[in-house]
Amino acid sequence: MTITHLPPFDITLKSGSLAVREALRHLLERLGPLELDIEEAGTVELVLAEALNNIVEHAYRAPEAAGPICIRCSHKKDGLHLRIRDRGLSMPDGPLADGGPARTEMISGDLPEGGFGWFLIRDLAKDVQYRRVGIENRLDLRLAVAMNATRGGSVHELRP
Repeated sequence: MTITHLPPFDITLKSGSLAVREALRHLLERLGPLELDIEEAGTVELVLAEALNNIVEHAYRAPEAAGPICIRCSHKKDGLHLRIRDRGLSMPDGPLADGGPARTEMISGDLPEGGFGWFLIRDLAKDVQYRRVGIENRLDLRLAVAMNATRGGSVHELRP
């Protein structure tokens, strides 16, 4: 029996597309003990990339406005919990709208900005919550990954 303990961890980056790529790589490395299958790892990477890129593009719009993004990651029986914090601009419409996928019947050059990323996040993540606390944006979400205690013939006991 292999016992795997994955304590909560934090990753902090300064907003920017290269920093997002590095943070994604680092996060997936830190999740190594969970032995995510390729689909689970892809879900984590896609959801986090969408959320982080939204922060870079919208919360910290101008390169000179770049600021910190903090990711708190913990694993529990119901999956991977992420809290993403930044001090950029708040979401213009406040709490997340239910929304569906963006309309795509237009010519590709005229596709609307927005809609795709949030639709993917809401579709792939659970318990998605956004709130503004003082000068800070907080996005909490849960990914239903690494919930199976038995992998590859070994039993893994995961504790936060």
